[in-house]
Amino acid sequence: MTNFAEKARAAEMALRLVFPPTPLQRNDHLSARFDADIYLKREDLSPVRSYKIRGAFNAMRKVLANNPDQGVFVCASAGNHAQGVAFVCRHFGVKGVIFMPVTTPQQKIDKTRVFGGDAIEIRLTGDYFDDTLASAQAYCAEVEAHFLAPFDDPDVIEGQASVAVEVLEALENPPDMVILPVGGGGLSAGFLSYFNECSPNTALRFVEPKGGASLTAALAAGAPVTLPKVDTFVDGAAVARIGAKPFEVLKNVPQNDVLIAPEDRICTTMLEMLNVEGIVLEPAGALSVDVLPDLAEQIKGKTVVCVTSGGNFDFERLPEVKERAQRYSGIKKYFILRLPQRPGALRDFLEMLGPEDDIARFEYLKKSARNFGSVLIGIETKNAENFAKLFGKLDAAGFVYQDITEDELLAQFVL
Repeated sequence: MTNFAEKARAAEMALRLVFPPTPLQRNDHLSARFDADIYLKREDLSPVRSYKIRGAFNAMRKVLANNPDQGVFVCASAGNHAQGVAFVCRHFGVKGVIFMPVTTPQQKIDKTRVFGGDAIEIRLTGDYFDDTLASAQAYCAEVEAHFLAPFDDPDVIEGQASVAVEVLEALENPPDMVILPVGGGGLSAGFLSYFNECSPNTALRFVEPKGGASLTAALAAGAPVTLPKVDTFVDGAAVARIGAKPFEVLKNVPQNDVLIAPEDRICTTMLEMLNVEGIVLEPAGALSVDVLPDLAEQIKGKTVVCVTSGGNFDFERLPEVKERAQRYSGIKKYFILRLPQRPGALRDFLEMLGPEDDIARFEYLKKSARNFGSVLIGIETKNAENFAKLFGKLDAAGFVYQDITEDELLAQFVL
């Protein structure tokens, strides 16, 4: 029986018909910052700007090897999996039907269509992914199509493991640690399976977004569980339930080896990589880099590989990323101020601002029947410590205010 490593190598070799190995690049900035040799495995530089093309290619390759007449392939996805499937359908010259939620941004629809060309058909159905998935599976049963799962498929896991094959082939010696993002678990299961056979002394660390920690929940429960709520900001890794087949591989991972990345902190990492290194990463693609500070003591003097899993970032989201990064860093706050309705009250407030404080938002609702009006204020500053000075002045002057920066409910309406 062929072992997993041989299957992963076969998948990696077959992929060379489609694209060369993605670069494994030593990053001088991160290496100097953490006193380590830190390499980035640049899956954001694949033809579809994510590793998802690998699993889709391997699964389709193996289906067609056993059934050359397979007529239609189907997937349900609003993101990287859809683009990978579209690209591979065009490569093999087979028909693909890609189901996407009606709410999918036009940019993602257009990119998927570009990758697939005439080989694919896109069907928009359902407001939520569960509805889209149900429609895709019903269509599969109706026309006897083959459903291409994004992660819960042994052939997909083998395909994603081709990333691990390339990592070991690119380095003279195995790395001390590899840091991986976790969504549905396909990439992580592939890496763990391959490294268990080929580099058992390499430590693996797994990173999940705080709002979609499905592996953490599954390890705690001993089986996959469905999260009651998912924050979809890290859309490439925010999965409500880890795949059953990946979890069979990951079920013995120590819980301490799984790290959680807060969404707002991920934004600071995305901006750092963009501004300092000129590297465009989507939120999921930044996960492995984001947890480096948490691992600083463990990685000092070591060789570390961070898998940057994707770079499909819509720059229309950049203002939101900047906003969240500023709030996480403590240099931007929002608060409600009760302003006395008297001449000069606003001037009194403005004179309390320091030289590094800037008003980013100001909304004043004056009600003539009241002695006070409510003001929504957004302040940006260069140093988070400046807010302590500002709030101290407000307190001393008797102003009443409420910091709403971390109030998620209010933020939905006013921020």
